[in-house]
Amino acid sequence: MSTPTTSFGREAAAALSRSKNEPAWLIAWREEAGELAAKLELPKPEKMPLTRWTLDQYGTDRPSKTVSSAADLPAAIAELLPEDTQGALIVQHNSSVVFTRLSEELKAKGVVLTSLEEAARAHEKLVREHLMTAYKKDEHKLAAVHAALWNGGVFLYVPRNVDIEFPVQALLFADDADATFMPHVLIVADTNSRVSFVEQAAAELNAGEGRTLLHNAAVEIFAKSGAHVRYAAVHHMDAGVVDVSYRRAVLDNDARVEWIVGDLHNGNTLTDTNSVLQGNGSASDSKIICVGTGSQRISLTTRAQHIGKSSESDMVTRAVMKDEATSIINGITKIEHGSTKANGQQTEKVLMLSPKARGDANPILLIDEDDVKAGHAASVGQVNADQVHYLMSRGISRKEAERLIIHGFLDPVVSEIPLAGLREQLHRILERKLG
Repeated sequence: MSTPTTSFGREAAAALSRSKNEPAWLIAWREEAGELAAKLELPKPEKMPLTRWTLDQYGTDRPSKTVSSAADLPAAIAELLPEDTQGALIVQHNSSVVFTRLSEELKAKGVVLTSLEEAARAHEKLVREHLMTAYKKDEHKLAAVHAALWNGGVFLYVPRNVDIEFPVQALLFADDADATFMPHVLIVADTNSRVSFVEQAAAELNAGEGRTLLHNAAVEIFAKSGAHVRYAAVHHMDAGVVDVSYRRAVLDNDARVEWIVGDLHNGNTLTDTNSVLQGNGSASDSKIICVGTGSQRISLTTRAQHIGKSSESDMVTRAVMKDEATSIINGITKIEHGSTKANGQQTEKVLMLSPKARGDANPILLIDEDDVKAGHAASVGQVNADQVHYLMSRGISRKEAERLIIHGFLDPVVSEIPLAGLREQLHRILERKLG
């Protein structure tokens, strides 16, 4: 069994890159990130002391065997693939991408779907122009570690005026506690293109006592003028995994991004989703749910930064906490000077199912312009007793009444998942998490 990496620097990052035969520019890039990782501090999310989390077990790069057909994927992975896979599909197993499927029709239109490692060689210009320019490697230690060690990953390029009819799917799966598991999803949607992307992150570990796998992941979306990107993500990993996920979208004029996120992970969770509304008329719509159980600690931040004129953002976050789980839910709308006619709205709601559960909802408005609209709403509370009483008066048991209320509370996000099979899977995960 290999020993997990707990520290590294410039030389180790460069050696890793060379061992993978990466291009010279990427070797130098990782080298710089390794140096930063040794110097920078951890991020400091509000009321969530990350120094108590196991964030220094990076594992070793352990590529898995590639397959030529989805039928040849390991059973644990095949079981997670929704039946409705008519669109494109890419699968990462532990440290590497093992399967990619893209129709000849989409290839003929110029669509590119490949591992990010391969894209760094075959599509150097596009990758260098965008990689970690929205989520920068010098933001904090976790960003630098990700920049130095990311592996496998997904690169999707949608050419100008191309509309991809079926969702592009990515399954990111880990079952080796000693493997580095740090995927990076990079999406470039060119002018007036449209695409839906569905990411599923799962882990089934047979880890030894006291071992933790760090899922240190990132997503970057670049929506050019008039492009529309819908990004759905469902995370459901074992309690032995720490989920760190930073998501960024940069929008040009009249571009739109939709985030639909189900954070149903079983271990400690840190997520940060930020839409940068750079262009005039750009828009973002974020719908996020999370469910905390056991002794989970969850820090979930959703942001919208308005730069362009007449830009619009809407953020809805709903969290359910039970047992002794704790969550800090932050919504941040920032309207920069000059972003006239901007409209930023946000709502955070936390439902607590047990006396020891804790949830904080923190709506934050940072406004540096007069001619704008901005609003927020936040609530933290128990299951509504009047609703339970009403349902029980119709012959429904208390347990079933509470179940219906919880599912109704989360449905505004669950119903938006753009794949029927994944929606059904999400319901099964919810049933399991909520008991």
